[in-house]
Amino acid sequence: MKVKESKTVRSFLAIELAEDLVPKILDVQKEFKKTNANIKYVPSQNIHFTLKFFGNIHSDMIEDICDAVERIIKNYSSFDLNIKNCGCFPNKKVIKVLWLGLEEGSPIKDLQKDLDKEFKKLGFKKEKNFISHLTIGRVKSPKNKKEIQETIERLEKIEIGQMTVSKISLKKSTLTPQGPIYEDIKVFELN
Repeated sequence: MKVKESKTVRSFLAIELAEDLVPKILDVQKEFKKTNANIKYVPSQNIHFTLKFFGNIHSDMIEDICDAVERIIKNYSSFDLNIKNCGCFPNKKVIKVLWLGLEEGSPIKDLQKDLDKEFKKLGFKKEKNFISHLTIGRVKSPKNKKEIQETIERLEKIEIGQMTVSKISLKKSTLTPQGPIYEDIKVFELN
């Protein structure tokens, strides 16, 4: 008797970065490259806002996730995001992730909260401290930490620009030695 293989998919829900903002993001990465620190930079095609990281889920869950997203986004129209400010996680003493943030008051927080309530019903953990951000690099070692800290401070109040969010995407993430490859599973249009 053959045992049916369970198919898992590494997935997340995202807002993709507007193409016209990519050169400005690459300029920020160039500033960090000047530090000669051990940083793995996120390729421009992979930079996005994560609304929910599901991790490895059974492929049977995809339909339920899509239904949950559909229920929530019908209440949302397209909205603008103003990308600004540079920072790091978890803090400036222990730098693991370099990010760009958003202007306060963005509808993305409400959207994420509403989606999270639906995903909790499907058995996913609620996000504790959701902070909307674009990850631009991951610091791999403390090499040249002082230079990284100085660059963060210099770019802390940077203005990247505005973009309109008219869709969100459920994405599949395939891990490879060269880095993750993202593919759309389903794209959801906002009203």
